[in-house]
Amino acid sequence: MPKIKLPYYTGHLEIEVAEKNLKAVLLPAAGEPATKLNQSELVRRALAAPIGTPPLSTLAAGKRKVLIVTSDHTRAMPSRVTLPLLLEEIRQGNPAADITILIATGLHRRMTDAEQMDRFGEAIVEREKIVCHDAYEAEDLRFVGDLPSGAKLSVNKLALEADLLVTEGFVEPHFFAGFSGGPKSILPGIASAAAVNENHSATAIAHGNSRTGVMHGNRIQEDMLAAAKMTGVDFILNVALSDDKAIDAVFAGELEAAHAAACSFVRARAGVERVIGDIVVTSNGGYPLDQNLYQTPKAMTTAWECAAPGAVIIMVASCVDGLGGDHFERLLLSGPPERVLTDILATPGRDTVPEQWNAQILCDILLHHKVILVTTHLDQATIRKLGMLPARTPNEALAIAYGLTSPAAAVVVIPDGVAVLVK
Repeated sequence: MPKIKLPYYTGHLEIEVAEKNLKAVLLPAAGEPATKLNQSELVRRALAAPIGTPPLSTLAAGKRKVLIVTSDHTRAMPSRVTLPLLLEEIRQGNPAADITILIATGLHRRMTDAEQMDRFGEAIVEREKIVCHDAYEAEDLRFVGDLPSGAKLSVNKLALEADLLVTEGFVEPHFFAGFSGGPKSILPGIASAAAVNENHSATAIAHGNSRTGVMHGNRIQEDMLAAAKMTGVDFILNVALSDDKAIDAVFAGELEAAHAAACSFVRARAGVERVIGDIVVTSNGGYPLDQNLYQTPKAMTTAWECAAPGAVIIMVASCVDGLGGDHFERLLLSGPPERVLTDILATPGRDTVPEQWNAQILCDILLHHKVILVTTHLDQATIRKLGMLPARTPNEALAIAYGLTSPAAAVVVIPDGVAVLVK
């Protein structure tokens, strides 16, 4: 009986699926063996030949204030590798540059000192000026203008005060913004809570183009790109990651051109043909995205793409940090999924509640499919109250799923639902 590894927190869990049941295992394409350069060399090469712009060292010449926007603890950005090289490149062009590193927390909590040390390394934490964005601190925000959707954009004032604005991030398929990376460093990264909420409104989330891999006509992505342009992003460094979270490819340069190249690479690498199953098993790729329930709709939407009518979705996520947000928890526990979804859809854009978007997507999935949540960190009563079925192991969940469908059910396994793009 084939054993398939599923990422779980910092390790893996295994699921055993009989060959007669196993219809497909959907994985992104393997990295090219020719990529023998180490991660630092990949970054150096991208910085030496940026897309659509002069080198960062050239851009830094004569600039007094430089801001680097980087990702927070909820994203697997390999900043230990990238940040030192960005700093080196800036100082090569301007040794006297006043550099600040701004952590793009969006609406997430601030990073702890320990998390910063783990993410950036001791040298950067001790020597560099690091600030955590706070989307709720009015004194730190400045109004920029109206977005294409009509939403009001305010961002962290440090971005507007900078003479050179640089962002770093990583690109993967995103369940409603098309792809991550690029302009997401600004919106939601360092925008006001009001701007983030309206960008993620119920109407925007429900739009037919707010889907994985869709960029054109995606109003969420369009607002994000407008926000980044209005804020004045000068240079980006975006990476694509392998399944072990190592750097697979690097794209540096002008905002739109470099991000488009990164998305094209990820689309080709992550794309898989759709296979329909009666049971679809997936995970959020382990740490850091499986730390809480809030992030799980990212992989669940991938499973949904492959789920037959009435299919069961098995979601494997540690949820070591619990549900993931007070608003998210309050919404999900306020009633059955149908009522929660109805209430969210009736909420005007400017009244959007933080975190309602993931609750909206999760409730929509729950109205179409039974979901079994595999975790060892949430109590079973809470899981049931949320409208899901609990299991402690993937094999226990599979047994439950067979009981809900059929012993002959076709099983599709997507080990990392965030890393693939269903065609």
